[in-house]
Amino acid sequence: MDAILDTIPQLIKDIEQLEDFKAEKENERQLLESQNQKLRYRLKLLKEAGVKESNEKSNMDLINIEEHAMINIHSVLINLFSNAIKTAYPTLEDISQPAVSASSKFADYQCNASMQICKLLKAKGENVSPNAVAKKLVECLEQCDIIEKVDVSGQGFINVWLSRNKLRKILHYVLENKLKPKPLSNRLKVVIDFSSPNVAKEMHVGHLRSTIIGESLCRVFEFIGHDVLRLNHIGDWGTQFGMLIALLQDKFPDYKTVSPPINDLQQFYKQSKVLFDSDLEFKKRAYDCVVKLQSMSPDHVQAWKLICDVSRKEFQKIYERLNISVIERGESFYQSRMENVVKELENKGFLENDDGRKIMWSPDSSIPLTIVKSDGGFTYDTSDMAAIKQRIEEEKADWIIYVVDAGQSVHFEILKKCAIHSGILDPSKVRMDFVGFGVVLGEDKKKFKTRSGDTVRLVSLLDEGLKRARDKLVEKGRDKVLTDEELKLAETAVAYGCIKYADLCHNRSHDYVFSFDKMLDDKGNTAVYLLYALTRIRSIINNLGTYTQDLNEPISLDHDKEWKLAKTLLRFSEVLTKITEDFCLHHLCEYLYDVATTFNEFYDNCYCIEKNPQTGEIVKVYTGRILLCKVTAEYMDTGLNILGINTVSRM
Repeated sequence: MDAILDTIPQLIKDIEQLEDFKAEKENERQLLESQNQKLRYRLKLLKEAGVKESNEKSNMDLINIEEHAMINIHSVLINLFSNAIKTAYPTLEDISQPAVSASSKFADYQCNASMQICKLLKAKGENVSPNAVAKKLVECLEQCDIIEKVDVSGQGFINVWLSRNKLRKILHYVLENKLKPKPLSNRLKVVIDFSSPNVAKEMHVGHLRSTIIGESLCRVFEFIGHDVLRLNHIGDWGTQFGMLIALLQDKFPDYKTVSPPINDLQQFYKQSKVLFDSDLEFKKRAYDCVVKLQSMSPDHVQAWKLICDVSRKEFQKIYERLNISVIERGESFYQSRMENVVKELENKGFLENDDGRKIMWSPDSSIPLTIVKSDGGFTYDTSDMAAIKQRIEEEKADWIIYVVDAGQSVHFEILKKCAIHSGILDPSKVRMDFVGFGVVLGEDKKKFKTRSGDTVRLVSLLDEGLKRARDKLVEKGRDKVLTDEELKLAETAVAYGCIKYADLCHNRSHDYVFSFDKMLDDKGNTAVYLLYALTRIRSIINNLGTYTQDLNEPISLDHDKEWKLAKTLLRFSEVLTKITEDFCLHHLCEYLYDVATTFNEFYDNCYCIEKNPQTGEIVKVYTGRILLCKVTAEYMDTGLNILGINTVSRM
């Protein structure tokens, strides 16, 4: 018995050794299986490449450099895996788009579709492991030369490594030819309605978001290659002009030959509104002036034109400062068209009498449109309906986009339903979208107003921005190193750039707090940080001076930080595609911030230029990295331009 007991420790030791040996062999088996998987994938690519030499190429097989300088890698991978799923499991239905995400930890990208497919197969009575599903998908992947290798890990995760050589060629093409998309095969006519101030009133902070978001959306669609019509649907017609002219007859006798300045006009408008609501005699005179204006009485039309001209000049000053381009097309433009649309709706039986008003219902709306008022006048509903009809029939619009505050969402929802119901809008031929946005708040989290409680004038806001930007630059000592002209350019770029970026970097549907202190911070996700980052990149390139170096070397992508920067840059097309889907420009802001921070990582870890510490002379230039700097500057400059932010060479 003692002898048996003496052998137990040895037996335990032997068992532990066997377990260790088994675990070691299992690790070796998994490693060999992984290597075998990679080899099978490479062999598959080689076989397919040989076959496709004589056959028609798959639309996924070779990525043409010129056509794919704006390649959307995320979209390419989704299409590849979607096709692989259809090939591997042709009987499966209701499969959602495969989840493909960037994965710096395991690979360049990772597809996690296997688990979903397992659940669908299990529902059909098939029990298959996620790992087996993933391997089958890899076997069914079409050839694509932006992919270097693919393998499977863990519970069916498919890891994708991109081809550095292919991405290097794409970046080099961008470097030589600038960042621009290939011509669209289906170019759309896109009408974007934005800004929309009212005549006889100064533009205020409430117009800021529509103007900035609308301008940037126009730039996105124009960059992609669509035919964009930028429209400013200003309030330049209606009862308010009868009120204003009636008051000018009393207060401003020269109203037929000259208009008061915009500040006085705004005060006159406020006075006329008070009188209109409280004085029946004045109200009668105001309506009489409206009738005379609509019947084109020369004196009244002349007064109206003078008022519009003064307002137009003030609007234009703002637009020029913010680099906004938009075509004015006010409510007055649609007068005859409103008459025609009312007749059309009446003839088709869509109008209903309601206490003297003519209203229109859509089948599934609880609120009607008022097409004709009880006094026979037209409304915003009438002009909006006429505008849709004009944009479709005369402008041949394929897509109409309204950039208006979220408070008008119900109006535009009803308008769209009524336009469809009446046959004016056919959603199968013309797309119509409402792009709403939140409110600009003060630092007290209430609507942004002056200390006296008045609405903040936009011109005052821009002036304050210029002053604060100048103070910030002086505080940083930039007035000591920049010329007067450079300082002026930097001041303007920072002031207007920070105001625009502070708006665009937030999700448009949210309210945001307006704070000059935060938007002028040179740290974090601000325009100032991005402008400094871009000028830093340009200074690195400019530091080459007269140093002659062959810049025809390949872009360097060997270091991990170089590769990370390249992958970040090539997300540009993916970001623009996302903006065309949800109209949220903060995606581009986040992308540019990622580029800037990733560039700083690269620059901190990778020498671009080496100088003699004593003389300051250049002793070595890492050309491949300088080229990576140049192409990064191209992506950043293009992105900032789309946001409407001017860049400068020195700051």
